[in-house]
Amino acid sequence: MTTSLRTLTARATAVAAFAATLSATAWAQAPIKVGVALDISGPFAGPGAEIRDGLNLAAKLLDNKLGGVPVELIQADMAGNPETARQLVDRFVKRDKIDFFTGPVGSNVVLAVGPTLFGAKVPFLSANPGPSQLAGKQCNPYFFGTSYQNDAMHEAAGKHAADKGYKKVVVLAPNYPAGKDAVNGFKRAYAQPVADEVYTKVGQLDFAAELAQLRAAKPDAVYIFQPGGMGINFIKQFMGAGLNKDMVLISSPFTADQDIIAAVGEPMVGIYNASSYAHDLDNAANKQFVAEFQKAYGRLPTLYAAFAYDVVMNLDAAVKAVGGKLDDKAAVAQAIKNAKFDSVRGNVSYGNNQFLTQDYYLRQVVKTADGQITNQLQPGKIYTAHQDSFSAQCGMK
Repeated sequence: MTTSLRTLTARATAVAAFAATLSATAWAQAPIKVGVALDISGPFAGPGAEIRDGLNLAAKLLDNKLGGVPVELIQADMAGNPETARQLVDRFVKRDKIDFFTGPVGSNVVLAVGPTLFGAKVPFLSANPGPSQLAGKQCNPYFFGTSYQNDAMHEAAGKHAADKGYKKVVVLAPNYPAGKDAVNGFKRAYAQPVADEVYTKVGQLDFAAELAQLRAAKPDAVYIFQPGGMGINFIKQFMGAGLNKDMVLISSPFTADQDIIAAVGEPMVGIYNASSYAHDLDNAANKQFVAEFQKAYGRLPTLYAAFAYDVVMNLDAAVKAVGGKLDDKAAVAQAIKNAKFDSVRGNVSYGNNQFLTQDYYLRQVVKTADGQITNQLQPGKIYTAHQDSFSAQCGMK
């Protein structure tokens, strides 16, 4: 071989090696992509902002990495509209090639986008809704109820109402999948007939007709599920009408969390609500989360922010478990289910239907000695390691 040929060969080898190094570096630095469909406008804008802040805080604390691999949260507002969300998810899957998905507040949106995600084998970790359909017969290996199953929060409230001996109870919720799950969950644990079921429009802000119904019915207690702006307006109008003097108001946690408390103020004091999360839960992960959240945003977190934070921590543990290799979709999904992460709720684990088994507590809105209005944990638990009521209908193990 001539000297010039040797030189050319050496150069070609060096170029090839350099190109291979660049390719490997590029591959190593390619970020994990998480599609986030948010409710920043629309009927669930308040909860949507909380989910956004919880996700972003967790990513920041992990140095914007999952399992040591850089992560990109591709965030877009879909305003709680199922069709807009469906189009957004189609773009996430086809154009952005997302690895994971989270974000929506509404169950109707979850049910709308599920088929596209499941068809593409993109794991969907829900930071909020847990429709009964996906907990039961339609359970899917790529859907994770990292928050809760819709009925479960309301089952806890129903048990509380039964334990208190309320005999005449009216339930009131929006007319969409989560609202129906709320009513059914409450009734399941209350275990006796309710006096009435009142369904309102999603996004409704004027409750004069419903308040007139309550005044006429004269129940012992009213149970409400009215998230976001709906809850703010209902409670203001309920208290303004003086109905709290005649009947006990029991709330879902979604209508008595920090976002609602901040908007309504003093009239919230005294309201009981059942939840699987409280900002004063005594565990190390929660204490760190609450401190960091207050530092970042200047307010106490809601359960929406807490569950979103847990979604990211769950993903971080799962990506670590598979060594950052996401090609085997089934293995990634299994890693999510088996992941051991420090939840802000303490001990949690996925059931056979991939919805979390967790504890449920009673909270009461109080005014502290320093004048702060906030939820406060009450002694004991309503449920310990509670599995949702639909897991037996799921064919997964």
